[in-house]
Amino acid sequence: MRAVFVLGPLLLAGCASTSQPVMSPLPTAPVTASVETDPVGTTDDAADDPSIWRNAADPAASLVVATDKQAAIHVYDLKGKRLHSAPSPRLNNVDLRDMGGTTGVLVAASDRQDIANAKMALFRLDTTARQLVPIGSIAVGTGEAYGMCLWQRASDKALFGFLVLKDGRIDQVALDLSGPVPTGKVVRSMKLATQSEGCVVDDRTGILYVTEEDVGLWKFDAAPDAPVTATALAKADGKEIVMDAEGVALAPEGADGGYLLVSSQGDNAYAVYRLPAVTYVGRFRIGDGALDGVQETDGIELMPGDFGPAFPDGLFVAQDGDNRPQTQNFKYLGWAEIRKALGL
Repeated sequence: MRAVFVLGPLLLAGCASTSQPVMSPLPTAPVTASVETDPVGTTDDAADDPSIWRNAADPAASLVVATDKQAAIHVYDLKGKRLHSAPSPRLNNVDLRDMGGTTGVLVAASDRQDIANAKMALFRLDTTARQLVPIGSIAVGTGEAYGMCLWQRASDKALFGFLVLKDGRIDQVALDLSGPVPTGKVVRSMKLATQSEGCVVDDRTGILYVTEEDVGLWKFDAAPDAPVTATALAKADGKEIVMDAEGVALAPEGADGGYLLVSSQGDNAYAVYRLPAVTYVGRFRIGDGALDGVQETDGIELMPGDFGPAFPDGLFVAQDGDNRPQTQNFKYLGWAEIRKALGL
């Protein structure tokens, strides 16, 4: 049986804002991208969400998997070259986990092909061939699939997918990869009041972070038997976050520390919070440099660690919603550059 909890109007009133400035009044540090991907092959609003696989044996050979929600899901190298495309229209958000063993790197994406029936598309990332191999699709329930993130529980390595529907419902799916075809079962549902999309789970602490686009950042306990009540963390009130609140990403440090980043799409910036308390520490914006700046970001991804000479201290990837005169793409920059700009 699914447990469903709808957040009441009193709780939401604490986060809602009646007006939005065009730009946040808070200081916003400038940074620049050092690498951009090949542009996607479709026009208009197409590129959407990235995920990162780090090659521990050869960090410079790490890969980025990202969606073109009009046509395909792509694999890029750290120079931004598109290595492979798996045709699959209407995949929106993507996440991955390296499961080891025969499963290898599992890639999961929200599938919007049928806006009345939400699905999760699954792939295996062949890290040798640097290609995506489709391995199945899981029907989740009614509604339009939108956001997607994975959680591998620390205690027993059980794998769950969180599918964020466009209306704010969040379905938690227990994934079973043991058979010839992956299967999934919805174990509970949560609910935010309005359109939501970005999500990420901290595998260490079992905390699910979700952005409600016009309201702000929330957290849930990711455990399938936990209460489905959300806790408000940050408002999209035109200060730290200018709506839409979009992509969300983690940079874990130690047992529960690190940083949480949120795309402040309304003013082309990113808000940064220190974990575990989710304390605001600053904002940054990717401006023009050797490459053009980044605007209207949907999805983001961040992974600390060694990614070779170009990104020795971690990699940040952001969707660029305005890459004219070319079509949309993704921009890369070092996590060290962001930390330096913010004095972290």
